[in-house]
Amino acid sequence: MKLAMWSGPRNLSTAMMYSFAQRKDFAVWDEPFYGAYLAVTGRDHPMREQIIAAGEIDPGRVIAELIDPVHAEKPHFYQKHMTQHMIDGIDRDWLSKVINVFLIRHPARVISSYVAKLEDPTLADIGFAQQVELFDLVSDLGQPPIVLDSADIRADPEAVMRKLCKAVGLEFDAAMLKWPKGGNPADGVWGAHWYGAVHRSTGFAGAEGPLPELMGDYAALAAAAMPYYQRLQPFAQNFCQG
Repeated sequence: MKLAMWSGPRNLSTAMMYSFAQRKDFAVWDEPFYGAYLAVTGRDHPMREQIIAAGEIDPGRVIAELIDPVHAEKPHFYQKHMTQHMIDGIDRDWLSKVINVFLIRHPARVISSYVAKLEDPTLADIGFAQQVELFDLVSDLGQPPIVLDSADIRADPEAVMRKLCKAVGLEFDAAMLKWPKGGNPADGVWGAHWYGAVHRSTGFAGAEGPLPELMGDYAALAAAAMPYYQRLQPFAQNFCQG
């Protein structure tokens, strides 16, 4: 099984990767297209040169590894993808060869967390529009996409992870609910900048409090992202209630 998890930044995506990394039957890959994204777009992200040097910057070669049936010694392969990395020109045909899952989070929470690490994001930087584009593409391929809301996972990790495993044809493994502090060998080099909270964790964080209050341009950005979140959120509701 090849499981592609699609989210924007600051969206419980690293914790989800850590969860699957605890399974003995899964290999994991952290943000396969990050190096290619930076090389092609010229975006000035923290640790840019180290990320490009450490990763594959040819999207075609990345895709070949993503769909390689003998990618790893493990029978299953978890791919942590950032939707904003799927820029124009990167082939999408390979999506038909993986199980696609979409991980969403309220825009206000995403933006509040993102700007603590990198200021002045645009709508393209936070991946909401790209996530809906990919959702529609997967739907058109005839594959019913699974949508998870990070709020639901944090509220009841075991229940949601059990549902996810069942939906993709896996046995639930209780090891998915806990991991050791200090990071994971699969972390990309960028983890030193972005993954502080999850490195201090030993499992999924609890339910979040009230939404953060955003002002000015950040409030406007959240408003621009909201329709994309609202487009996918009912699918997450249906998944949790089903």
